[in-house]
Amino acid sequence: MPLVSPLQNNPLADGRQSERALYVRRGVQRLLSQMGAHVLPEIALATGRRADLVVLTRQGDIWIIEIKSSVEDFRVDRKWPEYRLHSDRFFFATHPDVPASIFPEDCGFILSDGYGAEILREAPEHRLAAATRKALMLRLARAGAARLLAAELAGVPVSALDGESD
Repeated sequence: MPLVSPLQNNPLADGRQSERALYVRRGVQRLLSQMGAHVLPEIALATGRRADLVVLTRQGDIWIIEIKSSVEDFRVDRKWPEYRLHSDRFFFATHPDVPASIFPEDCGFILSDGYGAEILREAPEHRLAAATRKALMLRLARAGAARLLAAELAGVPVSALDGESD
């Protein structure tokens, strides 16, 4: 699937992300794809908060990755501690112009250059409760299916995506 859509109205982008955040996201998504993980961006959680990236790993773990495009973006955000309640691991991701030292040591850290990314600090594990995991898996499945339908209705061929990558 191409990273840039030739369509003016891309159903897979919601228009809220800055160009810098999309740059970080692209690199992180490439890394996660190489790891065999599946990623859904901009997922609404049960609390109403919207996670930048929700990741399902090959092992079935759920990660949330919060993208920070600037120091100010990090300073004004006070919602990120809630994301730990909805993931097995929580990471921040940014680009080289944002100092790594501003991010808490008890969170994972990913550095992205837009073409790829590297996990510089693993996130500590805090396992989800079974009921929370089930509810989040259903939310991910429904969001993924809805996005595929929207893409198909917009004329983006998605039938080639039917196979599993792992």
